[in-house]
Amino acid sequence: MNMSPLQIILGIVLLTAALFLIVVIMLQDKAKRGLSGAIAGGSDNNNYLGKNGAAPKKGKLLSKVTTIVAIVFVAVVVIAYLFT
Repeated sequence: MNMSPLQIILGIVLLTAALFLIVVIMLQDKAKRGLSGAIAGGSDNNNYLGKNGAAPKKGKLLSKVTTIVAIVFVAVVVIAYLFT
């Protein structure tokens, strides 16, 4: 099984992105919101919200990081599929 340098690099990037995505998701706020909260029976208690109903800065940052890492993950999977 002979792997090209491109396959090795894509594999390392994919593994790193997957592990980072798992960690970032696990760090997010445990408050049940949105559709999953409605299905699972999450409470409507908004005590975790700050002034004017804004989510805390940490939550916003983790949400953005999660989105970026997920996009990178999907892009690397597509590139790996096309080039291997």
